[in-house]
Amino acid sequence: MIFNEESVILQPIMAIIEITSLNDEALQVFSALTEAQLRMEVEPEKGLFIAESPKVIRVALDAGWEPSALLCERKHIEGDARDIIARLPQDTPVYTGSRELLAQLTGYTLTRGVLCAMHRKALPTVESILKDAQRVVVIEGVTDTTNIGAIFRSAAALGIDAVLLTRDTCDPLNRRAVRVSMGSVFLVPWTWLPYPVSYLKTLGFRTAAMALCDESISLDAPQLKQEERLAIIMGTEGDGLPLTTIREADYTIRIPMAHGVDSLNVAAAAAVAFWELRKK
Repeated sequence: MIFNEESVILQPIMAIIEITSLNDEALQVFSALTEAQLRMEVEPEKGLFIAESPKVIRVALDAGWEPSALLCERKHIEGDARDIIARLPQDTPVYTGSRELLAQLTGYTLTRGVLCAMHRKALPTVESILKDAQRVVVIEGVTDTTNIGAIFRSAAALGIDAVLLTRDTCDPLNRRAVRVSMGSVFLVPWTWLPYPVSYLKTLGFRTAAMALCDESISLDAPQLKQEERLAIIMGTEGDGLPLTTIREADYTIRIPMAHGVDSLNVAAAAAVAFWELRKK
């Protein structure tokens, strides 16, 4: 047991491992492994992801995600990472070094100086996360990690019940997406959508594709708010949604614009749509 200056008993902590070699195989999760290797497509529940910054790591721990290893600047052991270290299982390695050394290891300067490798979970089925949902978003073909993180943050803040992603969309547990979301990827239920978006109609949802076309109705159209269960479909900024998705949707919707602006960034458009179409 250890004691602080006030002689208050603290939880025993695991050994702190000082980094002596950047080639240590145990550190590959933070340095050498690509996002695809971390993800482990064949057995995703055995994969890992990286949570960056103390705030994001705390959100993940609060949501029940299990840590694998922690990497932090030496000064944060008794600073920003102190409470996180106290929460880790006793067999969780905690690696530390200078800010400069960690930047050499990871290839980038750590945000707030703390990274945590965490175990992935087996994802829920589409049917299970939509069982009681009323407002969901489908993200189709969006590959920008910043946009994915921002959409998740808006979804969590503005009452979206679940997020579905097509397989050509960026992984929400990508390090940058997790950081941009400020941990919101751990707060909103999500899973991959292995079926055409039209499948959601068999689960009782009406679908609304955000797209600029002649058939589009305004986002504030009264009939949209009256829908009991609505799936909002967002596409990539460049090409937008596939024509098949648009044709099969119950509604095609657009955000009214001023000054000749034709569209918003997909993350900004998502926030506007989530607010306007929230369940009253």
